[in-house]
Amino acid sequence: MIMEDLEKEIKDLKEWKKINKKLEKKFKFKDFVEAFGFVTRIALIAEKMNHHPDIKIIYNNVDIELTTHDIDGISMNDVALARKIDELV
Repeated sequence: MIMEDLEKEIKDLKEWKKINKKLEKKFKFKDFVEAFGFVTRIALIAEKMNHHPDIKIIYNNVDIELTTHDIDGISMNDVALARKIDELV
């Protein structure tokens, strides 16, 4: 895939930001249990994809960073995982 196609795919993502070779998004939930459940569902998807995000949970806030370490940047795997994460909300 050429870089222009990847950039278009990134721009089509809802509320994800491209920052320092990563895709980042913040989510807010009712409480810690709801946030933790969301992260658990992400873990199951990420494991099936063998593509694991960086996740930070602070009470009801979940911050996610996606990057492909092998290429030191964003790949279509990150875009695909971002879409799957958005489907969970």
